Amino acid sequence: RELYAPFNIVPFPCGNTGVQMGGWFNKEINSIDDLQGLKMRIPGLGGEVLRRAGGTPVTLPGSEIFTSLQTGAIDATEWVGPYNDVSFGLQKAAKYYYYPGWQEPGPTLEFMVNTASWNSLPADLQAIVETSCQAINCDVNAEYVHGNTIALQQLLNNPDVEVRSFPAEVLQHLKSISEDIVREWVAEDPKAARVYESWDEFRKKSEPFQRISEQAFLETRT
Repeated sequence: RELYAPFNIVPFPCGNTGVQMGGWFNKEINSIDDLQGLKMRIPGLGGEVLRRAGGTPVTLPGSEIFTSLQTGAIDATEWVGPYNDVSFGLQKAAKYYYYPGWQEPGPTLEFMVNTASWNSLPADLQAIVETSCQAINCDVNAEYVHGNTIALQQLLNNPDVEVRSFPAEVLQHLKSISEDIVREWVAEDPKAARVYESWDEFRKKSEPFQRISEQAFLETRT
């Protein structure tokens, strides 16, 4: 809320689509060399990572993604995950569907209220808004887990689609570049540094438990 305050906005997490996919590609990604000259629709920090890796990031609105991929105006695109991607018909425009979504592990949707309007609400209505957003946040995540499960199965059964993992060397290369960019950001912006340090501290504390709980459980099922 501190970051939004200068804009007179009070934000609330209100939906999460979960870990995304790496994207749709019209060419195989077998090594770092395959990123050279790759024209990919990928905005933000992910786009800067691709640029430093030798690719060409392209910013496109959602309405132009399918046609651009189908006509070869771009070589690849990231969007969301199976649930949304199948609805967009992206499986008809590209063959290779790569994971994981290194560029966007957990996007959060937001509900934003004008600060003056928020302050005018009595405490009970503020509590209702906050609780509603919390419920929606959980509901949206559950919807995406279910939707992605169904849509991924459709893609796995589609003979025209190959679902693949990025090679380890490619992921490691992108990770290294990502870390360089983050270091630059936190060095330039004290607020970015506070956000990153808080996130990184929690990540380091939570990883040991994740390895012996969810990760370990899933490995027993494979």
